[in-house]
Amino acid sequence: MEDNIVYSAGKRGTSVRSDCWVEFEKHSSGGRVVEIKSKVGRLYGDKISALVDEVLEFYGIDNCVLRIEDSGALDFVMAARLESAIKRAGSGSGKDFLLPAKYGHITPQKTRLRRSRLYLPGNEPKFYINAGLHKPDGIILDLEDSVHHSEKDAARILVRNALRAVDFYGAERMVRINQLPLGLEDLRAVIPNGVELVLIPKCEIPHEVELIDDEIFRIKQEYNIKYPILLMPIIESAKGVANAQAIAAASDNICALTIGLEDFSADLGVERTLEGKESFYARSVIINTAKAAGIQAIDSVFSDVEDTQGLINSVIEAKGLGFEGKGCIHPRQIDVIHKAFAPSEKETEKAKKIVLAFEDAQSRGLGVISLGSKMIDPPVVKRALHTVDLAILNGLLPEDWRNNENG
Repeated sequence: MEDNIVYSAGKRGTSVRSDCWVEFEKHSSGGRVVEIKSKVGRLYGDKISALVDEVLEFYGIDNCVLRIEDSGALDFVMAARLESAIKRAGSGSGKDFLLPAKYGHITPQKTRLRRSRLYLPGNEPKFYINAGLHKPDGIILDLEDSVHHSEKDAARILVRNALRAVDFYGAERMVRINQLPLGLEDLRAVIPNGVELVLIPKCEIPHEVELIDDEIFRIKQEYNIKYPILLMPIIESAKGVANAQAIAAASDNICALTIGLEDFSADLGVERTLEGKESFYARSVIINTAKAAGIQAIDSVFSDVEDTQGLINSVIEAKGLGFEGKGCIHPRQIDVIHKAFAPSEKETEKAKKIVLAFEDAQSRGLGVISLGSKMIDPPVVKRALHTVDLAILNGLLPEDWRNNENG
């Protein structure tokens, strides 16, 4: 490799926070020349220098010029930026610098609540640190649409480090990988490091799911990972809608189907509207397919962050159609979505009465269930049981609510 070529990674500028800019030149002699300018240098200068030395030692870099402009990057961010610049220079191929993992994964569950999933751009660490405090059901570290092609390599390293280092406060750790074949490289980075759910973008045929599932299986064997990694295909085209049933059946690890309406509308050649008439058929297909497969149906994002009432209306409509969750592009949407998807007090009280009447009839060996003067059909009981379960999951009812009713 020719000396004096500068390779860089990261971000710099007056508006940058929680990130850093790294410039790296590899030389054949002269030792290490390291220049660090940090906004937090007085407090953490020694720690930053120690991390830089550790990374350079790990990659066997004895002769280089390294310049860092730090805007408050945490250690996992700075380590990622250093690794990216070094690898872009052609050094360290096949070696990953991993800081100790601070947080373990949550054992993935197919049926856990997925009312909200918050998208975070994969190359923007400033959004990572406090994302879990907003209590989304899932956090998506996005390697696809939010990351420019030239930054895919750096984002992959940053997301890998974030999975190990960031406390997401119980949110499901999700990663949206790139389309194949690039997505397979993403899997090599994230599967060994605590991801719990992989979103498959622009999924059109079941073979894409099978390739990803097979690659995850190989990586899990290599790293002796025992817990399941769940999958959520995103249907974003007419072809994907047409193949939804086959996609849903392509792996036992699929926990949900979701739809991406921006790309779907573009594929149809129409504008996406608030009324959603242009996507009603596709959304209905996703819901019916998911229910038939015994998995969750998750709606697309609502893109107007400022329109809170529009979001409420959208969630109420989605809930009425059979969706169980929705994407978020801003933390302020999370609480709105959770409240709109949760059973209302009136719905919960009605469901409790139906369930109690059903259980009373069963205990007395009665084949007919009545509530007051009304006869209750089995489908009504099934719906009431589902509503009660949702109320418990949303924290609106205690699990022992029957004791309070009977007491």
